[in-house]
Amino acid sequence: MFNPSRDQVRQFFFDVWAKYRAGQLLAGAEQPALDAVLTHPEYHSILDQPDRYIGRDYLPEFGETNPFLHLSMHLAITEQLSVDQPPGIRARYQQLLQQLGDPMTAQHAVMDCLAEMIWQVQRHNTAFDSNAYLRCLDHKLDRP
Repeated sequence: MFNPSRDQVRQFFFDVWAKYRAGQLLAGAEQPALDAVLTHPEYHSILDQPDRYIGRDYLPEFGETNPFLHLSMHLAITEQLSVDQPPGIRARYQQLLQQLGDPMTAQHAVMDCLAEMIWQVQRHNTAFDSNAYLRCLDHKLDRP
């Protein structure tokens, strides 16, 4: 299983952005990564400065969002949707998309649940609970 380091993940996004800016072709996971980057212009200046941001810590206790984690979660969700794993996520996403009317807003709703599940795994040192993940999405669908 591929398990990149924090710096490798960050370098991947820096490289994707640099290739895009240079007009180079993208391959594999680079295109969905670019799609996520393009929907987040607030991260473009960070991606323009790899030397400054590759080692920066983002502390949630100070209200900071880690742009690399955020973009990585977009990639994870894109992959989950492409293979419908866990089974049923694609249908729930489509329902969220219909309710919310915007792909990025729908992905961010999914991301809220994914982040909660990751936090639970880390906090309790347990396996990822796909059923709880889907229940979280169902709860979002029940909201008006």
